[in-house]
This record gives sequence, structure tokens and C-alpha cells, in this order.
Amino acid sequence: MTRDANYDERFEQALLSLDKLATRKILIDATNGLTDNQASEKLEHLIVPVMERIGSGWEKGDIALSQVYMSGRICEALMNEIVSNNASSQKNILKTAIVVLEDRHMLGQRIVYSVLKASGYDLMNYGSMSVDDLADRIISDGIEIILISALMFPSALRIKDLKSKLTGTNLKIVVGGAPFRFDKKLWEEVGADAMGGNAADAVKILDKLNQERVGTK
Repeated sequence: MTRDANYDERFEQALLSLDKLATRKILIDATNGLTDNQASEKLEHLIVPVMERIGSGWEKGDIALSQVYMSGRICEALMNEIVSNNASSQKNILKTAIVVLEDRHMLGQRIVYSVLKASGYDLMNYGSMSVDDLADRIISDGIEIILISALMFPSALRIKDLKSKLTGTNLKIVVGGAPFRFDKKLWEEVGADAMGGNAADAVKILDKLNQERVGTK
């Protein structure tokens, strides 16, 4: 399929309209005849910029949170359908997980998880956990990057406790959530390695951390 000047706009509109059939046709046409690796790379270049714009639209109040969430889910499902679920189609070098720290509001975390999956990342979803349980799980699973969503200020501060429990490991901590958007320096104060304001930021941060690991080999 030759990519015309309106391709991104048509793909974005199909997502925002929650038109799964139109979205599927666009992506299948774009990856027709490609290998898994080629298809994965092609999908990333198509999906991520559109999801970034959708996320920016939500931040400006132009797009509903439900549209962001469902767009991520649609992209995730289509990514899994079009690209075979094998190691060659995964971007991870570092073993990764995502979690909500000591809270039950899961929508924001689910959006980030869906966008990362749609962007070619394979990661574990821990749901909601306490600091003590999370520390144990990180160690037992050998996690190297943990993405933490903290929705309340006291929960954000507890990331310090998590970091102290994992002293001596090479764990990278990436944080997000309302407390970190309100206080731009908070992520540094709790000892995190990076902070993302939205799902698109999370993709960029994981890309950077994985590329850095490749560069050290």
C-alpha cells in the first residue's frame, strides 16, 4: 500500500471513531507482504505518532479519556493479530513490568500498558500492589524496569521505600501520575530514573533505556 498524504489522518479518525474494521484494514494493507520484524517496525512508525496526538488531544481537553483507552486497546489487539507473538517481534532488551502503587484506579495504567503493547513492548502487568509485595515480586521475576503509576501524593512518596528495599539491584524506576505532573521535581526526590506524563512518554523512555543497554554490550 502506498502511503498517501492523508494516511495518518484516516488512521487517527478510524481510531477515534472506534471503527475496528477500518483500522484493521488500514494496518493490514500497510503490512501486507512484510515479515514479522518488518511489520512490527512498520506498525510502530504508524501507531506511535497517532497515539501521541490522541494523548495530546486528551491533555488539551479535545478528546475523551475513553477514546484514548479504546484506541490503545484496538491497536494492541491488532498488533497481536498482525505480528506473530514471538521474540523477534518484541523490542525489549530489559525485562519490564507496570504497576499501580497502592491504589485501585487502574484506567491510566491500562492505557499506558495498551499503548506499550501496541508499540511492540512485552511487559508484565502487576495490577495494584503494596510496596512490600511489589519489592518481592520485582526480585522474584527479575524485573529490570518497573513503570509505577502513583495517583496520590502519599503513594508517590512511598517509592522512596521501594527503592531502599531494592538497594544493590540494577532496577530502573519510571514513574507517572498526577503527583508527578503537579510537582515536576518529585520524581527526582523519590529516586526515580525517569518520569513520563503520558503513554507516548512511556514509549520514548523505554526506547531510550533499552537502547542504552544495547550500547553497553
